[in-house]
Amino acid sequence: MDSTTFPIPTEHPEPQRYRCWLYNEAQVPYSVAWKWQQSLVAARRDNPELEDVLILLEHPPVYTLGQGASLDFLKFDPTGTEFEVHRVERGGEVTYHCPGQLVGYPILNLRRHQQDLHWYLRQLEEVLIQVLETYGLKGERVAGMTGVWVEGRKVAAIGIKVSRWITMHGFALNVCPSLKGFERIVPCGIPDKPVGSLAQFIPSIELDSVRQEVAAGFARVFDLQLIEQYELDQLF
Repeated sequence: MDSTTFPIPTEHPEPQRYRCWLYNEAQVPYSVAWKWQQSLVAARRDNPELEDVLILLEHPPVYTLGQGASLDFLKFDPTGTEFEVHRVERGGEVTYHCPGQLVGYPILNLRRHQQDLHWYLRQLEEVLIQVLETYGLKGERVAGMTGVWVEGRKVAAIGIKVSRWITMHGFALNVCPSLKGFERIVPCGIPDKPVGSLAQFIPSIELDSVRQEVAAGFARVFDLQLIEQYELDQLF
C-alpha cells in the first residue's frame, strides 16, 4: 500500500502580550508619587522600548487641581490653608485623594495600544466598570463627562496627561474613604452630581480585594501581561 504523507498542522501561538510592570504601593505622599511618574515618563520618552507601568496606591489627604482648573471650585483659600494642595499637569478640575481611595497611575506608551486620547479615557472607564460588575454594581458613564457613576453618584474620577503618547496621572476609585474632604470642593467642577463610594453600596468591601480586581481588569482591557515589581522608591 502506498503511503501518503500529510502535512502536520502547526499551531498558531497567540500574539505575545506586551508586558507591564505592576507596583502595588501602600500609602504614598502625593509629591513622592508625582516625582515617580515624572521620572518614569521621562525615561520612556527617551527610550520608548521600556515596558509600560501601572502604579496602584493610596494617598494621605490631598487636593489636586488640573493644569487649567479654576480656583472657584475650592471652598477654602489655598494660600492660607492647613490642607495640602497641588496644581499638576493633568486635565480636569479639582479632586480629592485620601486613604480608602484606590489611585491608579498608568504609564503607558499609547503607540503600542492606540494613539487616541478619547479611546484611552474610555478604556480607563471600562476597567472600572468591569471591576464594579464583579461586585454586582452597575457602573455608568455620563455623556459629555469623564468618570464612572453608580446610581447617580460619582465613584471614580479620571484625569490624564499624555506627552509624546506616554501617559501619566490616571484614575481614583472611591472604595471605602471618608467623603468629608469632598465637602470642601466642587468635585471635578460638577456641582449637581454627588460623590459616592463603593462602601455605600457594599459596607464590607475591602480595598485590597478591589486592588486585585483593578489590576486584573486593567490587564484584561489593555491586553497586557502584568508582572509585579517591588520597591519602586529605590528606582529614584
